[in-house]
Amino acid sequence: MSHKIGVIGNDNSVLIYRMLGFDVYQTANDEEASRKIDELAQDDYGVIYVTESVAENILETIHRYDDEILPAIILIPDHTGTRGIGKKRVQDNVEKAVGQDIL
Repeated sequence: MSHKIGVIGNDNSVLIYRMLGFDVYQTANDEEASRKIDELAQDDYGVIYVTESVAENILETIHRYDDEILPAIILIPDHTGTRGIGKKRVQDNVEKAVGQDIL
């Protein structure tokens, strides 16, 4: 069984991912982004990439899926660069899995 991959963010940041074959969703506001994550989670998406600029305003929605196997929600930088919250999530998850910060 294969799962789909989606990308959520503003138009300047996510259009490039369409060329890679990912389903791209441009969001205009925080409520729309939260709603889209919930929709994709129910629609057999295995991975949802969310730009950090969108994610920083909807962390509560993203945290709801932290203990779920699917979908994996991965934070990515947008066209303005990284804000560090994606890297911090990876560090926190590695620390939780291993018991210490090895990064």
